[in-house]
Amino acid sequence: MFRSFTRLAALLSAAALCGLSGAAAEGLTIETLHSLDRVSGPVANPGGDKVAFVVREADLERNRGDSNIFILALAEGSAPQRLTNAPESDSEPQWSPDGETIFFLSSRSGSSQVWRKPAAGGRARQVTDYPVDIATFRLAHDATHIVFAAAIYPECATLQCTADRFQNVEDSPETGILYESLFVRHWDSFKDGRRNTLFAAPIVGRRMTAGEPVRLMGGLVGDVPSVPFGGRDAFAISPDNETVYFSMRKAGPDEPRSTDFDIYSTVLTGDEEPILLTEGMDGKDREPTLSPDGGTLAFTSMARAGYESDQTDLMLMNLSNGEMRNLTEGFDRSVGELTFTADGESVVFTAGDVGTHPVFTASVSDGEVSRLTKGFNASAPAVAGDHVIFTERALDRPAELFAVPLDGGEKRQLTDINSDSLAGVEMGAYEQFSFDGAEGATVYGYVMKPAGYEEGGRYPVAFIIHGGPQGSFSEGWSYRWNPQVYAGAGYAVVFVDFHGSTGYGQEFTDSINEDWGGKPLVDLQLGLAAAVDQYDWLNGEKVCALGASYGGYMINWIAGNWPDRFDCLVNHDGLFDLRSFYYSTEELWFPEWDFSGAYFENAELYERWNPVTHIGNWETPMMVIQGLKDYRVPPEQSFAAFTALQRQDIESQLLIFPDENHWVLKPQNSVQWHREVLGWLDRYIGDGTERD
Repeated sequence: MFRSFTRLAALLSAAALCGLSGAAAEGLTIETLHSLDRVSGPVANPGGDKVAFVVREADLERNRGDSNIFILALAEGSAPQRLTNAPESDSEPQWSPDGETIFFLSSRSGSSQVWRKPAAGGRARQVTDYPVDIATFRLAHDATHIVFAAAIYPECATLQCTADRFQNVEDSPETGILYESLFVRHWDSFKDGRRNTLFAAPIVGRRMTAGEPVRLMGGLVGDVPSVPFGGRDAFAISPDNETVYFSMRKAGPDEPRSTDFDIYSTVLTGDEEPILLTEGMDGKDREPTLSPDGGTLAFTSMARAGYESDQTDLMLMNLSNGEMRNLTEGFDRSVGELTFTADGESVVFTAGDVGTHPVFTASVSDGEVSRLTKGFNASAPAVAGDHVIFTERALDRPAELFAVPLDGGEKRQLTDINSDSLAGVEMGAYEQFSFDGAEGATVYGYVMKPAGYEEGGRYPVAFIIHGGPQGSFSEGWSYRWNPQVYAGAGYAVVFVDFHGSTGYGQEFTDSINEDWGGKPLVDLQLGLAAAVDQYDWLNGEKVCALGASYGGYMINWIAGNWPDRFDCLVNHDGLFDLRSFYYSTEELWFPEWDFSGAYFENAELYERWNPVTHIGNWETPMMVIQGLKDYRVPPEQSFAAFTALQRQDIESQLLIFPDENHWVLKPQNSVQWHREVLGWLDRYIGDGTERD
């Protein structure tokens, strides 16, 4: 009853803010957020005058989203045309060489297979009909072959062998699984022996169906693409359709401690063993990309072994002589997604930069880097003639397609998919600010006004702490931690890119190593103080701090080391005890880099920054949230935190999601998550709005 009353009070306060006879300003709600369609994956046609892209169409009532493919002519004034409308999802569009056909991945047959459909519309026809799911694929440049990835048992000689063996496991009354090395589980699933493996298959006949596949990885065992987040950027086909390049980390006992991804080449026929191209490069080498003439291989590379957040450079390899050079050696930002221009003279890429993620180009001849866009958060760049097509999102709008000339001209918005859904929704205005942080460094953050902001008002603050820790909220839209949802509920929002964040140079990112609770905490303290001092509409006396993953760790750390600052705390999947965390998490390279070794090798450092050692100082009410399928930060971390709270009679709640992993992905679960979190904020700071 108390929570319902305070929620009503908050809504009435929001109504008063707009000054419209008590009618509430319509900020972003979580229901509206999950009603939005999501744009991704632009792919330009060979002529450079059209683009195919994917729209994930939301269905909150069915608790899911379905992906379909659209085509847009790039002529100004054109509107997107729907290509597919199947009851199951269609994705990963790829154009045929003549631009007349779209090949795509679909589950409409009951399993994930490759299909094709005329770009002008017509009947969809199945290209592959294999007994296992296809994870991702690429079409050869002459459309005579496809290269695809499928999860198989490495010892199986055929796809049918994997299908039969998997079915036998499913049907067996015995459920035990025997392991002999680490990586027993990863992200949200237990390992079952299957590995993503590359195959090539010919496309034959007038009906263009796929023939018998051949394995391309020879005796190598690993995942291509990597699990769980890899995609088709893990491999590429040469323009002459003879060679396949791929990135892979070898399977084996060192896998949970290794970030050593290497680039290999192999022949499309599959009758030769792959060749290692990045021998002696012990960091993460990924995203092999061919120049248009096939003479140069570009890829991203991290130099340091075992460090997943190292500087990501753009490497170029001359395939005729093997010579390699670092194209972005003087560019102190990490390269993201990349593609060549049509003439091969430049590489287009994205990179984080001071709380934004714009599009850049680098000259192949001299490495000169130029910025094509400013601000916001760009991804998935694709070259279409003399333009770059990309998705771009901001803190006040979801992703849409944009185009910018390669010569640096005016950016143009191509799609407006969500205008109807967002009609009448008032977004919270935001801006970036900076302050002197730990050790005198300049640190950046963002502040956001609540929807219905009224001049002279002072508003309670949601202080959001990002995860990673080598990450950044940046100027982008999110479907999990979206500041606009808090702004829509009447809260001001502050978030800070503390020491360790990405996009501010590698030295700044590295600075959190061995210092999890040091400089980052100082930055958060100074950043909140600076924001409250600089923006008089922030009510610094009514503040709740929220965070997930490392952000959840920081909530636990704050509870013991800054216990008197906040009215309430929200800890989602946060690390509570670094000792037990080390022995139960799956990707050991992560703690072993940030804490300079295994727990048994450097226990003193782990304990220096261990939240569990400070629970005697805890006093702030805390909501703890956990997905039971989270194997990155296992559930026991949250259960232990809740036990510590309850046994000390500190007001607390535990919200668990049996079917979620490190993230909350199902729309209805997300609605519940936000309902409970906003209710928690309402209880402690919901009455913190002050007006003149």
